[in-house]
Amino acid sequence: GGAHRVGKAITLALARAGADVFIHYGRSADEAEATAAQVRELGRAAALGSANLSDPTVAGDLIDAATVALGPISILINSASGFPSDTLQDVEIDSWRSTLDLSLTSPAFLIQAFAEELPRGLGGAVINVTDVKTATPYRTHFSYIVAKGGLDELTKAAAVALAPEIRVNAVALGVILPPPGEDEAYAQRLADKIPMQRPGGTDPVVAAAIALVENDFVTGETIRVDGGQHLV
Repeated sequence: GGAHRVGKAITLALARAGADVFIHYGRSADEAEATAAQVRELGRAAALGSANLSDPTVAGDLIDAATVALGPISILINSASGFPSDTLQDVEIDSWRSTLDLSLTSPAFLIQAFAEELPRGLGGAVINVTDVKTATPYRTHFSYIVAKGGLDELTKAAAVALAPEIRVNAVALGVILPPPGEDEAYAQRLADKIPMQRPGGTDPVVAAAIALVENDFVTGETIRVDGGQHLV
């Protein structure tokens, strides 16, 4: 999920920090190409791979493709996600499965494949992008919030399972960008209800993600990047 929005911001930050990057995308081919071009302008290598992560069986192939393109992969960012609008009362089994596969099952099996491919002694870091609203769930977006809640627990379970070779952490986002299809005014209306009273933008997310990648004594941790939203 590195072609646009938060995923793109983290991709470019990793490149600025000296990493070559493999950019996964679902349907955003043009955005992925543009992001890759920006990475190359920063003097780093970029490779692209398309996969529908609503099908978790592609996880291993995606890690293989990244390894072939760039060599051993030592950082994994699980950013791909949807944001379907549903409730417990109206969610249907197919959309439920698709949402959980994209936002929970695929991250689990990407982490599994990543750990299997990581050369011994290299050391690895995983960052999962989750949502601060898992603590105080939406009335809608039911399947999404259940999937992200599972990702919260996956972060801790994987941190225990993969230590000390691989650290697994997460960033839990609040009002960062307008949701797809909405504008800045919509985001500001949401932000008016939180202590910082403004959308965060991607810079605070990037700072938290890079800090977790670089700190070699933090694992199983989730940093809330939410402008104090969890306090109200």
